[in-house]
Amino acid sequence: MTYSLQLYTLRNAIAEDLPGTIAKVAQIGYTKVEPYNFVATAKELGAALKENGLTAPSGHAPLLSKDQDEIFAAAKELGISIVIDPFHPAEHWQSAEDIQATAAKLNQAAKKAAEYGIRVGYHNHEWELSSKIEGQSALEYFAGLLDPEVVLEVDTYWASVGGEDPVELLARLGDRVKLIHIKDGPGNRDTKAQKPAGQGSIPVLDVINAAKSLEVGVVEFDDYSGDIFEGIAQSLAYLTEAAGKGSEA
Repeated sequence: MTYSLQLYTLRNAIAEDLPGTIAKVAQIGYTKVEPYNFVATAKELGAALKENGLTAPSGHAPLLSKDQDEIFAAAKELGISIVIDPFHPAEHWQSAEDIQATAAKLNQAAKKAAEYGIRVGYHNHEWELSSKIEGQSALEYFAGLLDPEVVLEVDTYWASVGGEDPVELLARLGDRVKLIHIKDGPGNRDTKAQKPAGQGSIPVLDVINAAKSLEVGVVEFDDYSGDIFEGIAQSLAYLTEAAGKGSEA
């Protein structure tokens, strides 16, 4: 398992200076990133990643609402092997019928992705956990409808905000989870209050160890009140130190 950085964390810096921001990420010590909106930035982003020796094993793109062939072609160009739909609004997670429709769309996307040698996945927010369908969270109901090749990227912070214990959730979801978002803080909707890993209320190392089939752990801040580059550096240092002490993380 390796660590990556969700580039949405640095969206403001990227908007001002994409190549310079990617260079800073590499200087901090990250070797992998998770791009977002990569169709629009593929050429510039690809050049910056190559120049700084970074790879992008996964990326976020709106599979359920945009041109999938365009997305998968850009992903292949960037070396992204897992494309994750990052957001499907809360109203789509309130009934079994709506969730079945979403699962069918993602299963269909997976078939198209396979033609490009790519896997697809889904990334949750809080509402997929706070909504209950047939006695379980909407996310778990959804997981039961997905084809075997479709993966989950569990945002463990938003799972906590949605009322779930992320450690227990990951144990229940099992091998379906290939990626997680690692973030910390008070476990509420105040994104400005998010903290570097190890400095908040989320049991980050327990969360990582609970994901038994984890391929990539992705550091992310939705927002941050401090210097964001210091924040991502502190998160990586904490995770690297924990791994060095013999943690399974």
